[in-house]
Amino acid sequence: MKENINISKRLQLIASFIPKGAYFADIGSDHAYLPIYVCLNDEQAKAIAGEVNKGPFTQAKKIVETYNLLDKIDVCCGDGLEVVKDEPVTCVIIAGMGGSLIKSILERGKKHLKSVERLILQPNIDERGVRKWLLANHYQLTSEKIIYENKHFYEILVAQKNKTSTVYQKEIMEKQLLFGPFLMKEKNDIFKQKWKRNYEKLAQLIIQMEQAKNKNEQKINDFKRQMRWIKEVIE
Repeated sequence: MKENINISKRLQLIASFIPKGAYFADIGSDHAYLPIYVCLNDEQAKAIAGEVNKGPFTQAKKIVETYNLLDKIDVCCGDGLEVVKDEPVTCVIIAGMGGSLIKSILERGKKHLKSVERLILQPNIDERGVRKWLLANHYQLTSEKIIYENKHFYEILVAQKNKTSTVYQKEIMEKQLLFGPFLMKEKNDIFKQKWKRNYEKLAQLIIQMEQAKNKNEQKINDFKRQMRWIKEVIE
């Protein structure tokens, strides 16, 4: 058996939120690097590596076999959460996709979330939409992290099912959904860099939209409001 596997800092950070000894599912697992890393470092852990595309699925099976982990990692070919079936997984990871796709996977696979206590989600875009889905489906945010790697900003959202306390405050909830309640409170350098960049993008976008023949005033006003919020939060 190989001793260890090199994975990105993003995946290492995601792995740090998987409880010890968990039976977890990694949806859209690609080459199953995350389950392999976790199972090599946690003897009690078990995983389902779900992949919808045949190429990565076949490759994942080979790599899991190379690491002698076929008894601990079940590599499944299937769409979204259907790979979970009726298995009593307690933690689900969906990382490296757009927020709308993550929401769609969760929504379509709700029946497979019965035993799932923790969701670890890493949307590439539309983090706000993912936070809204969590809130609407009784998963409370317990942690958020932001990381910059390979010229991209990544936000990791961790949520627990049916946790009674909430980090959201009614009067600033819309801001918290956009920026992330934990990230907004911490305001670290990476967070500030991300939103400074977003501010510049929004400014350019507004210029283009205002020059258009048919102006979408509602969208322009929404972007202007976001720009005001960014200034308030990062300054």
